[in-house]
Amino acid sequence: MAIYALGDIQGCFEPLKRLLDRVKFDPSVDQLWFCGDLVSRGRQSLETLRFVYQLAQSKAALTVLGNHDISLIAAYYGLITPHKTLYGLLDAPDSSELIEWLRRQPLLISNDTYKVVLVHAGIPPLWSLALAETCAKQIEYELRQTYPKAWLEQIYGDKPTRWENSLTPIEQQRFTVNALTRMRYCYPNGKLDFEQKLSPKVVKDTYPSLIPWYNHPLKNVLDYKILFGHWSTLGYQQVNNTFALDSGCVWGGRLSALRLDTSVPSIIQVSCDDYERH
Repeated sequence: MAIYALGDIQGCFEPLKRLLDRVKFDPSVDQLWFCGDLVSRGRQSLETLRFVYQLAQSKAALTVLGNHDISLIAAYYGLITPHKTLYGLLDAPDSSELIEWLRRQPLLISNDTYKVVLVHAGIPPLWSLALAETCAKQIEYELRQTYPKAWLEQIYGDKPTRWENSLTPIEQQRFTVNALTRMRYCYPNGKLDFEQKLSPKVVKDTYPSLIPWYNHPLKNVLDYKILFGHWSTLGYQQVNNTFALDSGCVWGGRLSALRLDTSVPSIIQVSCDDYERH
C-alpha cells in the first residue's frame, strides 16, 4: 500500500492523471491525501472533483478543504460570484451531489500512525494540535448542517487576525477558517497577515516583521509532520517538520506528491508548464 499526499490540484486534472500514472497508483490498494483546493482556475474542476469524489467512496482518497473549495460551496448557495472556471461544475447534473459531499469534508486530518497533520494552509503558531483539532471540528459541524447558508454568510472577512479566548464564537470560527485555509505570514505576536502571497525570499527585506507561519518562534506543533498546500510561490519545500506541497501547477509550475508510507518521505513531481488555466 502506498500513500501519497498531494498539493493543490485546482482543476488541473490532466497533470493529476500523469502524476498518478507515473507512480502507478492503484486505487484498490493505494491512497491519496489531498491538501485542499481541488477546484478553481484550472479548466477541469468538474472532472477533478468527480474523480476525487469517486475515489473517496472506496476510501482510496481523502481531502481537507481549502479556501477555493469553501468558495465553491459559498457560490453554490449564491453568496459569492464563482470563478469563471466553476460555472460548468455548478451547472452539472451532479453538482448537488458533489457539493453535498464536499461540504462534509474536514478542515484538518491528523494521523497517529504516520505522525502527520494534513491541512490546507497551516496551523497558527499560538495553537496546539489539540486546539486546532477542536476548532476544525466546530467548522465541520457548521458546514454539515442541513442548510449552512446563513452561517457561511458570517465567516467571510479578514478579522479577527489574532486568536483570543475572549472572541465571540463566530469570530473564533472566522479566525479558524482563515487560519487553516488562508494563512501564510504572521507577525511576531501571532497576528495573521492576509496581504502577502510571495515567497519569504522576495518579501524578507521589504516586510521584515512578517514571519512564515512555519518558522514562527511560537510554533508548538513539533512532533507531527505538517503537510500543507496553498502557498504556490514557495514551491515544494521541507522545513521545521513541515512539508509545503503546492508547487504551482495551475500557474505553470509542477504538481507534487509526497509518499508517506516509506521510512523517509519522498517527493514525486510532474511538470504543468503545458497546462492552460482559464
